[in-house]
Amino acid sequence: MVVSTDVVEVTDGTFASEVLESEFPVLVDFTAEWCAPCRMIAPVLADVAREQQGRLKVVTVDVDANPETQAAYGVLSMPTLMVFQGGEPVKSLVGARPKRRLLQELQEWCAD
Repeated sequence: MVVSTDVVEVTDGTFASEVLESEFPVLVDFTAEWCAPCRMIAPVLADVAREQQGRLKVVTVDVDANPETQAAYGVLSMPTLMVFQGGEPVKSLVGARPKRRLLQELQEWCAD
């Protein structure tokens, strides 16, 4: 899967260091190659990652390649977007959405 340079691809092996131990809040995109809505939201996430750099980290997890992380957080639908802060999931969103709506839902962690 091609990921924007602003969006970090994480694996079962790097999830703890990239997400749970991050000093910034992290938006995790649980995605899959076969998921059309995942492909639709990818450019939105790349924009958010670029615009919120230094405030919100955006990462992606391919659920087919990283089943441990998917199972650990009970992710059943793709895309699932989950915000982690201080190593804990604090918000979960299911499904693709336009950028404006996503930013509204993430306003607690994003700057205008």
